[in-house]
Amino acid sequence: MASFPPITQNPDIRFLGRLLGDVIRAYGGEKLYRQTEYIRSASVDRARGVAGADLVDTGLDALSLDDTLAFVRGFMLFSMLANLAEDRQGITAEPGADLASAVAALEAHGIAKEAVLALLERALIVPVLTAHPTEVRRKSMIDHKNRIADLMLLMDSGRAETDNGEKIEEAIARQIALLWQTRPLRRERLYVQDEIENVLAYFRDSFLPVLPALYAKWERVLGARPQSFLRVGSWIGGDRDGNPNVQADQLRFALARGCEAAIGHYLDAVHALGAELSVSTELAHVPQAVLDLAERSGDNAPSRKDEPYRRAIAGIYARLCATHLALTGKAAPRPSVLPADPYGDPSALRRDLVIIAQGLASEGDGALATGGALGRLIRAVETFGFHLATLDMRQNSDVHERVVAELLNQAGVEADYGALDEYARIALLRRELSTNRPLGSRFAVYGEETTSELAIVHAAAQAHRTYGSQSITHYIISKAESVSDLLEVNIILKEAGLWRAGTDGASPQAAIMAVPLFETIADLEAAPKVMAAYFGLPEIAAIVTARGHQEVMIGYSDSNKDGGYLTSTWGLHQASKALEPVFAQAGTAIQLFHGRGGAVGRGGGSAFAAIRAQPPGTVQGRIRVTEQGEIIAAKFGTRDVAAVNLEAMTSATLLASLEPEALSDRDAARFATAMDRISHGAFTAYRDLVYGTDGFKEFFRELTPIQEIAGLKIGSRPASRTKSTRIEDLRAIPWVFSWAQARVMLPGWYGVGHALSDFEDKALLADMAATWPFFRSAMANLEMVLAKSDLGIARRYLPLVQDQAAAEGIFGRIADGWSRTHDGLLALTGQSRLLEKNPTLETSIRLRLPYIEPLNLLQIELLKRHRAGEDDPRIKEGIELSINAIATALRNSG
Repeated sequence: MASFPPITQNPDIRFLGRLLGDVIRAYGGEKLYRQTEYIRSASVDRARGVAGADLVDTGLDALSLDDTLAFVRGFMLFSMLANLAEDRQGITAEPGADLASAVAALEAHGIAKEAVLALLERALIVPVLTAHPTEVRRKSMIDHKNRIADLMLLMDSGRAETDNGEKIEEAIARQIALLWQTRPLRRERLYVQDEIENVLAYFRDSFLPVLPALYAKWERVLGARPQSFLRVGSWIGGDRDGNPNVQADQLRFALARGCEAAIGHYLDAVHALGAELSVSTELAHVPQAVLDLAERSGDNAPSRKDEPYRRAIAGIYARLCATHLALTGKAAPRPSVLPADPYGDPSALRRDLVIIAQGLASEGDGALATGGALGRLIRAVETFGFHLATLDMRQNSDVHERVVAELLNQAGVEADYGALDEYARIALLRRELSTNRPLGSRFAVYGEETTSELAIVHAAAQAHRTYGSQSITHYIISKAESVSDLLEVNIILKEAGLWRAGTDGASPQAAIMAVPLFETIADLEAAPKVMAAYFGLPEIAAIVTARGHQEVMIGYSDSNKDGGYLTSTWGLHQASKALEPVFAQAGTAIQLFHGRGGAVGRGGGSAFAAIRAQPPGTVQGRIRVTEQGEIIAAKFGTRDVAAVNLEAMTSATLLASLEPEALSDRDAARFATAMDRISHGAFTAYRDLVYGTDGFKEFFRELTPIQEIAGLKIGSRPASRTKSTRIEDLRAIPWVFSWAQARVMLPGWYGVGHALSDFEDKALLADMAATWPFFRSAMANLEMVLAKSDLGIARRYLPLVQDQAAAEGIFGRIADGWSRTHDGLLALTGQSRLLEKNPTLETSIRLRLPYIEPLNLLQIELLKRHRAGEDDPRIKEGIELSINAIATALRNSG
């Protein structure tokens, strides 16, 4: 048996843990403090293998219901503070995951900075924040945690007191006390507007200040100023797939609030500049362009007669205030007294700011115009415009089919579109796209679904007119399986003028790109054929050629639920690789949109490693990645952590685009052949268990807290797409989240062990793990999820299953699969224990495990009582608190 090294605890964790203990004693009482300490120490001893620890009473039976709720809150807060401490110590920062290191690595391969800059001129890197419901913590809890992070930074700088004269340690203790007394659970289900407001805080507090600062840093590394290639996106307010709560009003609200935040940020920055730029014409030469701008400002105050920069800035501020009113319908928080016209677009604002910068650069050594607050503001305007974040639209292809069918029927074009085969559909849709005549009529009466979908595209068209074309650029098609699925979206967009047919020799135009989302294993395999056929249509080829790129989204979640972890991962890799020559043949750049989640079963794990492991030729400087649920707070909750993760995404994209291929053609061929066999074996084992085993659906629903998770107030989206209880109809998020709660984490590993044990050439497996970035990344993620799972604790959930005979049989197969996967992974990586070669992550996980075990045991007991019909509201609250606490401790569980 492998021996584990002693845990060297992070000093921040010791410090914060001590303060938390003091808070529990002061606010929860001595009894609760002693109970918590007893349970903690007993669990730590068991986790460390202390002799006789398994025979010691856990202390859990002594807890009353009230004690249980308080205890779970305490362990949840410890995990939250431990997460904060680890983030501060740079555990989320990976070696080489910064731009300077990436540039140095490329230069070592003979790739000069000029090549990097050339790539960045056509690059687009976008983290896209979504509202997928795996963030169980209230925003108030996250806010208190972030205030603690800010106070810890003050302490790092050697400060003993805050600016207000409060001792920093006392201020931190006060925030922990506020955490202790803050209700962690939401009482009401989130509405879409709540989700919009929640994500807006990350855009406002992290992305707006961090991105311009990163660009300034990168300019120094590159020795040049690249275009704004790293931007941000959002699905919140535009993602309607399975969420009837997202309508045109929510789309308008999301865009209006984003605009308000962006212009509010610019107003604050311009106001600060006005206070700073006190340059006098009596002491400096001021170019005529600046004098003209000052003259047009309307600021004629005698006290500023010799300060043209301040006067010019006053005019810019006045125009921004007018823009704020025109675009949001609200007066600016600090309105200007000067009359002014609003800016027509962000580029007009940028031009005025550049006049200021060029004026400051005209004297001396240019220090006044280089970087600084003005440079960051110009970069922010370039990056965020008046829309803040580009909003994606998303809907299911079945909805599009029904809407188009009703439009065609009402217009007298085709009575039964649904009965047509694919060829007939394509021919009909192409005829309709060749004319600008709309199908819809304001005199026709449409069903609720069609009315809603038409209202959405008209709201998108209005957004383009109000905020600019960058406000909405992509329309994602879930369940995309055919060319007609893409053409149907263009038909619907045409109703709002967002598709324009080519007339009089002009090419057609699409203001919003239709983007297929290939999700299942079969869809991924068919993706190259679908895209080749789509590019083969002359009108589409003309649009794609003019745009220069086309996006395809690939889904990690449903492909995993469909075929298991390894088959999903390999299918995504192979689909990406097979798409590259299709795009090359079409003469356009490929832009892959990776629909990743937080858990390994949904594409989680190191984004830096995952991007670098993409097939050669499939990144090309363009990539978008979803960020969702608890991962948003983990990756972007503070400015420092956001900077680390955004830079990692950028450096990985550069390396994946420009770094020479690591494998020879021979190795690539033999590794791919091996992966085909391994993937097939894993797929067969996974499908046989999940979809081929009688009673598995009932086993899953009774073993895990899926029923209770469905009742959590963590999102506006239903847990299932339909009222069916079939696994096929369950959303991938609760599927993965539920297995994580019960510590099985089956979607992240099952089937891999069967495939590895059946593969004869173990030396080849070891070679793949050592030299192939794809396989190395896949095995690293697998290793992490194995380390976080615990089949001993999972077995404690078995009594929750009614059919015990079936439960024992199914669980036995799961346990055998885990052992096979564990043993196979250690053999191919040459380790004696999981994470032996990753001591930092090993320490992080081992530190948490003793704090998760009691939560699982309490959750099991509460689930038994809840399902037996006990109606004490504290039982339900305890279950929801335990779900919250376990998810916080596991971090990437959803």
